[in-house]
Amino acid sequence: MQLKLPYKTHIHNIMIENFTDNIVAITILLFVLITFLQSGIDKISDWKGNISWLTDHFASTFLAAMVPLALFIILITELIAGLLAIIGIYYLLSDNSTGVAISAMFISCVTLLLLLFGQRIAKDYQGALTITCYFIVTIFGLYVLTA
Repeated sequence: MQLKLPYKTHIHNIMIENFTDNIVAITILLFVLITFLQSGIDKISDWKGNISWLTDHFASTFLAAMVPLALFIILITELIAGLLAIIGIYYLLSDNSTGVAISAMFISCVTLLLLLFGQRIAKDYQGALTITCYFIVTIFGLYVLTA
């Protein structure tokens, strides 16, 4: 005798349908998750090294005195973006809800704009270009989730 589990099968089918409906957004959220959680973990594990490098990077700018505070703000926004990406993927899969995923993308965009601002102030145009590539991905993710 075979036991039927229609409820579990129904949930499984909904999750597969939600996955296929949101595959682009989920892929971009995975990108955000990897990018920002790794960056945040790096900042935590090598705080002094990051402070040292950034103090030198911004030495001739008005941001030089604010490096520790700026790094802390970036760290917090990166960790929030990464955590919201995880939660956003869960909600996209479980009930096709986009609110948390949109928040993850928006916080990611804000974080990248802060980083871009710093690179432009430091006149690191190659660094600014790199951040722009990340920004294109995240703004596309925001568009996909809100279109």
